[in-house]
Amino acid sequence: MDTKTKRKIQEYFYKLLTYTGIIISVGVLVGIVLFICIKGIPNLKLSLFDLHYNSKNVSMFPAIISTFAVVILSIIIAGPIGVFTGIYLAEYSKSDSRLVKVIRIVTETLSAIPSIVYGLFGYLFFSIALGMGWSILSGTLTVSIMILPLIVRSTEEAFLSTPKVYRLGSFALGAGRLRTIFKVILPVAMPGILSGIILAIGRVIGETAALLYTLGTSTNIPKSLKDPGITLSLHMYKLSNEARYTNEAYATAVVLLIIIFILNWISTVLAKQIGGKENGK
Repeated sequence: MDTKTKRKIQEYFYKLLTYTGIIISVGVLVGIVLFICIKGIPNLKLSLFDLHYNSKNVSMFPAIISTFAVVILSIIIAGPIGVFTGIYLAEYSKSDSRLVKVIRIVTETLSAIPSIVYGLFGYLFFSIALGMGWSILSGTLTVSIMILPLIVRSTEEAFLSTPKVYRLGSFALGAGRLRTIFKVILPVAMPGILSGIILAIGRVIGETAALLYTLGTSTNIPKSLKDPGITLSLHMYKLSNEARYTNEAYATAVVLLIIIFILNWISTVLAKQIGGKENGK
């Protein structure tokens, strides 16, 4: 067997593995979505969106309010910190700096810590030591620490993947480093940063263990940051533990899927708009 034949066999083998992986991944995803939709859509009813929760309607409306509160606040807290940290690592720091090595080790370590450990830390530090108790604020601060490494890494990778020609061209025109970063590099890297933020939002929405220790499972609509609450994931977890509300748990899962799809669609539209503006310049 000659060398060309071996290469062709290897190429076909690699293509076969690639297509097999794609088919399995897409098949699993489609299967999960279809299963949830088949089980949940028939059980969606208006009583699930009543203003107040009780044992008859098991309304998810308070959970929706708490979910959006936790997501928005956590992104407001972790977003700027993560983005500016990623910019520093990509644009200002030196690769052989001890500080950079420490930051990267810390971010990688934080990414690998199980969520229940974050929950225990948040409960002991925010809820007990700082006296926040089970509250929106305690849960938000806990998940903000969780998603911070994800935003840092996505921002750093987005800046590092930007061609160096952009920087050299900006410097050649007399722009300083700060102007180059925010006027030239940041718009190009924005789609990657948005992708990281969307992934962070998805992690917050799907989180249960950390929020179970810090946010609580109150079924009332929170009136302030000091009040406890319950997210949609916790609401679904709570319903699934009770055999009476299995159908309502599937309906909650459908609402979660819809929210995630909407967020992904928004991120795609924003990335295309930003990319279109840059290409039009």
